[in-house]
Amino acid sequence: MTTAPAADQRRLLDVQALDTQLAKLAHQRKSHPTLATLAELEGRAEDLGRAKTATDTLVSDVRRELRKAEADVEQVEIRAARDRKRLESGAGSPKDLQALSSEIESLARRQGALEEVELEVMERLEAAEKDAAAIDEQLAAISAQVEKAEAERDREFERLDSEIADVTRRREVAAAGIDAGLMSLYDRVRSQTGGLGVVAIQGESTVGVQLTLSLTERAAITAAGPDEVIRSEDYGYILVRLA
Repeated sequence: MTTAPAADQRRLLDVQALDTQLAKLAHQRKSHPTLATLAELEGRAEDLGRAKTATDTLVSDVRRELRKAEADVEQVEIRAARDRKRLESGAGSPKDLQALSSEIESLARRQGALEEVELEVMERLEAAEKDAAAIDEQLAAISAQVEKAEAERDREFERLDSEIADVTRRREVAAAGIDAGLMSLYDRVRSQTGGLGVVAIQGESTVGVQLTLSLTERAAITAAGPDEVIRSEDYGYILVRLA
């Protein structure tokens, strides 16, 4: 049976308490609410970023369409102005002047139709730019929320890291000088159980942890010498007898 000084075994209880505290602090750091908040904000920002890309592309396309519509209207206006000038000059045969008059009327109808197209494109551009501005506002709001959440996270992490550093130093002091074989066994058990390596027992009952001891375990506790290291049957915990 493994042996280690009884005093060292009892010191393991202090080490375990500090390791448990370190585990709790690490969990608080890993699961701090600001992390979930930041993850949610990041997801929303990504969705808005994709929407912004699509909206910006639409705005660019509609602006290009508007420039074409404006150019079409301008070309008709230039041609109609030229025809009116020729008509007003009176140069040409009556037949030619009649043709110019008819063309001016046709160009006026064409201009009206093109201006309607231009107006419709302008309305679509206005709507697209409004959507783009709304997305920009939402992104700015999310950015402000992210900045606030990051500041809170950093403050909490600084506090937790300070506590972790303090408890780690205390743990080093508590573990200093404990039998090397006992510490190795303790660390191995903790890694196997997910954090718990040692359990205190008073008489034949566990302290602080609900653990039912079998008759065999109770008999081993009663029969063991003060320096013998007792292990639980089910989980392999080190059972430390309190004085």
